[in-house]
Amino acid sequence: MSAVDAALPPVHGFVYRDGRLVDAGPRLDDLNTRAGGAIGEPFAVPQVAVLARLAQRLGITVARHVSVADGPDEVELWVRADPVEDGVRLELSGWKLRAPWTPPVDLARRDRDLLLQGADWWWETDATLRLTAVGPGAAQHGVAPESALGKPLASLFALEMDAEGAMPMLGVLTVHQPFERQAATVRATGQAVTLSANPMLNAEGLFAGYVGAVRAETRELPQAADNRPSDPLDAFSARLDRALRAPLGRIIANADSIHAQTEGPIRRDYADYASDIAGAGRHLLGLVDDLVDLQAVERPDFAPSAEQIDLADIGRRAAGLLGVRAAERGVKIDAPQDIDRAPATGEFKRVLQILVNLIGNAVRYSPDGGMVWIRTHRDRGTAVIIVADQGKGIAPEDQARIFEKFERVDPSEPGGSGLGLYIARRLARAMGGDLTVDSALGQGARFMLTLPGVGV
Repeated sequence: MSAVDAALPPVHGFVYRDGRLVDAGPRLDDLNTRAGGAIGEPFAVPQVAVLARLAQRLGITVARHVSVADGPDEVELWVRADPVEDGVRLELSGWKLRAPWTPPVDLARRDRDLLLQGADWWWETDATLRLTAVGPGAAQHGVAPESALGKPLASLFALEMDAEGAMPMLGVLTVHQPFERQAATVRATGQAVTLSANPMLNAEGLFAGYVGAVRAETRELPQAADNRPSDPLDAFSARLDRALRAPLGRIIANADSIHAQTEGPIRRDYADYASDIAGAGRHLLGLVDDLVDLQAVERPDFAPSAEQIDLADIGRRAAGLLGVRAAERGVKIDAPQDIDRAPATGEFKRVLQILVNLIGNAVRYSPDGGMVWIRTHRDRGTAVIIVADQGKGIAPEDQARIFEKFERVDPSEPGGSGLGLYIARRLARAMGGDLTVDSALGQGARFMLTLPGVGV
């Protein structure tokens, strides 16, 4: 609308009682046409149509100021709606053109977009440099995003020196500055990459972590044949991990891409088939993870790190990682509050692994629209975190069996490998704690992870 003047005379119109605009002055007719309407059709200017319906329903005159979108611009109007027997008479005056509101430039978002432009995949960390997000493109390069979450950034990449013997990343990490062109390799695959990253700030302007870009390279890397595991079980685990993880990651990524129809529309049944393939791939990838973990926890010399951790904080992180899965089922996860604390001793990534397993099971076995509770407390020198659900419960005679290898409450139900709870209990006991269950049929289940407390 190029010529709008508040001094112009009012324009009139009439909306029939069924909502059709049956009469309109030229300016109102033009506005309605640009909104997709026409004379004799339902009134298409929503802000004015609402007032017409309100006046008709109340049986009184309604007059107020409104702002109406008109293409890229906005028009301010004074609208008077008078109800009559067959509909509502409209009078629109005070037409005034106003430039549309535009959001301020988000410098952080702009910098992030520039950083990630042309990247093969990306990652984010928290302020302690633990991974909080890994982009889906990582799967195409042999990295399973889900398995990396919660781990230190150093567990994902091995850094290399540049031609001058320096590591650009190490020079700025302690002062929370950007870095670029850091040569590295992906530990899981040996893929040569280049890393760049920008710091992120929280609402108070404090350092909150890094967002980073990964670009695959073709550098020649030294062979590591002399560093192969000497233990046959270690060698088998390493071969299993290398042989299956990268292909499964690519299968999952490609199947998800087909299901999302990123390359163009396809038949619905083909898209659903691709989704089934991705789901099966994730199941197999989970089995690979379980087998590798099983081999690790059953070694006589297996010893998790003893770190000072907060069970409430890890519970909140685990709940966040499973939020999307829970939302798909309509299940609500009631995580510990920000003020909750449960200081303990244990290995961060292993505790996160246990809680992701427990909360994932709780979501899987909860009824649609159910609730999963995560609570913490301290008891006689121990820190405790509880995951409770509203599922069908576990019979007393099954409560010991579910912690055995390859055992599940109901083998006929879809689910995991039957190793998750066995590994979780082995991990808990290796950290000086335990994992127990309290349940009854029809009353849900409460899994309790206890670890040595700190300061209790």
